[in-house]
Amino acid sequence: MKRDLFVTMEREAEMDAPLRRESSEAPLKGVRSNIVQSIRAFRVQELQDAARSLGQHFLYANLANAQSKQDVLDLIAQQFMLPAHFGKNFDALYDCMTDPVHKSGPQPGFIVVLEQIPANAKFDKEAREQLLDIFRDTADYWADRKIPFRCFYSFL
Repeated sequence: MKRDLFVTMEREAEMDAPLRRESSEAPLKGVRSNIVQSIRAFRVQELQDAARSLGQHFLYANLANAQSKQDVLDLIAQQFMLPAHFGKNFDALYDCMTDPVHKSGPQPGFIVVLEQIPANAKFDKEAREQLLDIFRDTADYWADRKIPFRCFYSFL
């Protein structure tokens, strides 16, 4: 009798597993696994919850107080908890987001949010595109390794 109950419970758990997985991925349904895109209809909390339920890393940076490229890099370094040796330039940012993390062991995936990227004279359209290109290159790096890397951003 106990064995039958255990088998029944096990089967029910197996049948529920796809539903749990589907509900945890619901906010990301239709979003490619390696992409950089505007946050648009997504809410930060939904993305954080999705990362948690998928067992992925969640990296968040609020850049509302940044005025310049250096401010943006400083805030990202602080909020992503990048190593102290971080060179605080775009190449160093790419390096910190890729190779050392890959070498540290298997990775489950990443959901990154860059909220309120500044749009001003000191951080102009070219600087914003350079920043987003770093994250696009990072998404490509992880795609080559079959690791999901989704980055969502918004402008101030």
